[in-house]
Amino acid sequence: MTRTLKIGTSGWSYPDWVGPFYPAGARPIDFLSLYAERFDCVEVDSTYYAIPNSRTVQGWRDRTPEGFRFALKAPGAITHEKVLVDCDRERDRFLDAVSCLGDKLWIVLLQFGYFNKKAFAGPREFFTRLDSFLHGWPPRVPVAVEIRNRTWLGDDYFGLLKSHRAAAAVAEHVHMPRLESVLAQYDVRTGPVLYTRLIGDRYGIEKVTTTWDRVVIDRSDRIDAIAASVAHLLPKIDVVVFVNNHFAGHGPASCAAFLEAMARATAEGPQRE
Repeated sequence: MTRTLKIGTSGWSYPDWVGPFYPAGARPIDFLSLYAERFDCVEVDSTYYAIPNSRTVQGWRDRTPEGFRFALKAPGAITHEKVLVDCDRERDRFLDAVSCLGDKLWIVLLQFGYFNKKAFAGPREFFTRLDSFLHGWPPRVPVAVEIRNRTWLGDDYFGLLKSHRAAAAVAEHVHMPRLESVLAQYDVRTGPVLYTRLIGDRYGIEKVTTTWDRVVIDRSDRIDAIAASVAHLLPKIDVVVFVNNHFAGHGPASCAAFLEAMARATAEGPQRE
């Protein structure tokens, strides 16, 4: 079975990309359609902050070609405010709002923050809550899960995701183990795709720059290591890689560097859809 690699960025609405990525004079209303000429998927961060209205979602659908895919962050009301408790209404409102994407709705990401002892005494309490929430998640919409507690990563966690066919979302993040070490240590083939995120150090890079028009930190060693690890897994599971501006300063440039690293790491380069 041929496995596929998809790559994209976290968002597209960056005026700083006009010039280095979007053509000079590009208007914000055209950013998504221009983005979709270069990439076939995107991670949407704005859905974390508010459930979008139907007109906005229809615009996403209409400005992208057939075969384009959206990965949407679940609302923070679910993952951070209520933390999976009594949030069926928010879940249903969100899924109803984005349903007009049709088959362009690829996956929903449940991204959780770091939980201290006041939030949960330990991982078991959270895993029980996550198990219950995933049990009620509609199977027609694939879901991915990311946690930010490095000591909670383990066979119990990935086994729980696998029992629900939920994708493991593994991040290259300043407070988490290096991504390739997680991929090597655990069986991350829990769902239909391995969901990887190159995030880096948000606060560290913002001490260097707050404009996102160029690479400002050399991440080539990290990109090479992650690409080699992904290349090893690619024959076994489909993989998506989303790159944040905060990873190195300019998401599209980091995507290009990652694809070059994948080509070096594989005999024939990555298999793309």
